[in-house]
Amino acid sequence: MTEHRLPEASAPQNASNVPPANVPLRGSEHGEALGVSFYDTVGGRATFERLVAEFYRHVADDPVLRPMYPEEDLGPAAERLTMFLVQYWGGPGTYSEQRGHPRLRLRHQPFKVNPEARDRWLAHMRAAVDSLELPPLADATLWDYLQRAAFAMVNTFDD
Repeated sequence: MTEHRLPEASAPQNASNVPPANVPLRGSEHGEALGVSFYDTVGGRATFERLVAEFYRHVADDPVLRPMYPEEDLGPAAERLTMFLVQYWGGPGTYSEQRGHPRLRLRHQPFKVNPEARDRWLAHMRAAVDSLELPPLADATLWDYLQRAAFAMVNTFDD
């Protein structure tokens, strides 16, 4: 009878053998990231301002999305989105300082966010991300988050 042996397990790694994750930490609850963040990697606030400006340029003429913005001027909405993205990706925590916890689903609850609205939002955001001409990994990282966020905001399947 042939004896079958399992491969020997490698020694378990302890915390000193595991490299730290590349996750930016904040100096305080709303402070800037410590270390290199995605925010820094892609060019800081200016990059997110360009992204948001291009996005809202398309939203301004969208018959499904534009009614979700009750203000005549899209500027305040653009500033809120910019502050949120800046904070999320490791920049200053101004969004939380001024508006509290993001609570994205709760803040979007008053609006009918159905799959059509989600898809239009994603189409305009894809065009905005493309306009940045980010390196492929940065583009994919940002796009992955934006897609997940958009799908999470859907709150109805009614037309």
